[in-house]
Amino acid sequence: MNAKTVLPAVAMTAVSMVLTLAVVVMWLGTAMPWPVALVVGLGIDGGWLATLAYERRLAAQGDHSNAVTAVGWSFGLIATGVLIAHAFTAEGSAGAWLAVAWLPIAAKALWLVHGLWERTALTGEALDAIQGIQQEARDEAAVARARLRAEAATEETRLTAVTQAGARVAHVQAKTAETLSRAWSTLETARKGEGTGQALTSVTARVTPDVTLQWELPVWGPTEPVSALALESAGALTDDALDALVDRIRHSETPALSYREMAGRFRAAGHSASEVRLRAAWKRVA
Repeated sequence: MNAKTVLPAVAMTAVSMVLTLAVVVMWLGTAMPWPVALVVGLGIDGGWLATLAYERRLAAQGDHSNAVTAVGWSFGLIATGVLIAHAFTAEGSAGAWLAVAWLPIAAKALWLVHGLWERTALTGEALDAIQGIQQEARDEAAVARARLRAEAATEETRLTAVTQAGARVAHVQAKTAETLSRAWSTLETARKGEGTGQALTSVTARVTPDVTLQWELPVWGPTEPVSALALESAGALTDDALDALVDRIRHSETPALSYREMAGRFRAAGHSASEVRLRAAWKRVA
C-alpha cells in the first residue's frame, strides 16, 4: 500500500536531482571548471538526500524534527532557485526551464504526502472492521427507512378506509333521514286530514263514549330516562283510580307534565292501561 505514495515521491526526487545537477553543471560550467560545478550540484543533491534520509529515519521511529524538516525544505528551495535563475539567464528556452523549475518543490510535497499516509495508515483488520461498522449502519438506516415507509403506507390505507366508511355511513344516514322526513310528512298530512277526526271518533266511540281523540304524532329520537315513581302497580285500574293516578303523575313536577311525559312515567312505573283509556283519563283530569 505504501508504494502508491512512495514510488511517485522517489521518481520525482530522482528527476529533480538529475535536473538540478545538469543545470548547475551547464550554468556554472561556463564560469568555472566543470568539476567544480559538478561538486556544487552534487552538494545540493547530497544535502537534500541526507536530510530526506534522516526525516525518513525519524518517521520510522515515530518521531519528528522541525529543524531537519526546515533544512530539507531549504535544499529544495535552493534547487528551485537554481532552476529559476538558469531559466532567466538561458537564451531562447526560458519558458521550458521555468516549466520544470517546480519539480524540487513537488518532490518535497510528495514526501510530505507519503509521511501523512504512513501516519494515518491502518491495518487490513482495522479497515475490515470499519467497513463492517459502516455497512451495519447503512443496513440499519435502510431498515429504518423501509419501516417508516411501510408505516406511512399503512396509516394512509387506514385513513382512506376510515374516510370511505364514514362517507358510506353519512350516505346511509342521509337516506334514512330523507325516508323519515317523507314518512313524517305523510303522517302530518294524514293527521291534518279532514276525515281523520271522524275515523278516530268512529273507532273510539265504542270504547269510550263522547270522547274524540286528538291524534299526536310519535316522538322520534332519544328520550331522557326518568326515575320511576313509587306507585303501586295494579293489574286493572278502575276509571277513578286511573284518574287519580294520572293526576298524581301530572302534578308530580311544576309546571305540570305534558301528556307524553305523563304517559312515559306511567309506563315506567309498571302500570298498564290502554292508550285509549289513558288518553281519556288525561282528558278528564286536564
